Amino acid sequence: MTTLRLARFLARAGVTSRRGAADLVAAGRVRLNGASPVGPGDPVDLERDRVTVDGRPVRIAAAAWVALHKPPGHVTSRRATDRHPSVFTLLRGSDALVAVGRLDVMSEGLLLFTTDGDLAARLMHPRWQVPRTYRVAVTGRLSAAGASALDQGVRLPEESRPARPVRWVFEPRGRDGVLEIDLVEGRSRVVRRMCAALGLGIRSLTRTAYGPVRLGDLARGTARALTARERAALYRMVELPEPNPD
Repeated sequence: MTTLRLARFLARAGVTSRRGAADLVAAGRVRLNGASPVGPGDPVDLERDRVTVDGRPVRIAAAAWVALHKPPGHVTSRRATDRHPSVFTLLRGSDALVAVGRLDVMSEGLLLFTTDGDLAARLMHPRWQVPRTYRVAVTGRLSAAGASALDQGVRLPEESRPARPVRWVFEPRGRDGVLEIDLVEGRSRVVRRMCAALGLGIRSLTRTAYGPVRLGDLARGTARALTARERAALYRMVELPEPNPD
């Protein structure tokens, strides 16, 4: 008999993180074999028990980890807008996958997806300091004051905490240039807001790495499974045990 605690089961099923599972249970939205109330620590027999959330059955799909080259013009949410399709239309078997963070609609580059909600939650949490690398083709040249701001932390409007990269490089190209920057936080549109604060316009913004996973030559709009080495490295970074892929 294989069992998991209910919170871990919901996370592995891609429903939410373990912390989010506790909130779902407390709200009375989760039932185990038709019974409620249940607790986040209740055991779930993977072969015999039936778990539902809001009346819908929840199952653990085969574990999956996917890298996608998000094209510009796609939203990261599951729901498309009138003008922009969802990145989930580019993925096979996307129902059980959750996105690890977001990229704004006009940005492109590496997006990670997984069926492991706990892994996704930790990869996004600032506690674990998982670096994201961005390459930004900008209009304008980085000033000495801008370089000092990148070293000390770029102050953003209406935020008390500056955005401080862990690494940055600026490559001049004529009157313009390319800024490569590593961040360990995922604030909304933070790279675009940093560039605006530095007086730089943006021609294109591409995320080229998330932790140990690199975008490489993955074509726009295509996806690939993560390698065993990449998966192991991700779990080590956030101190989680790695589940079997099947």
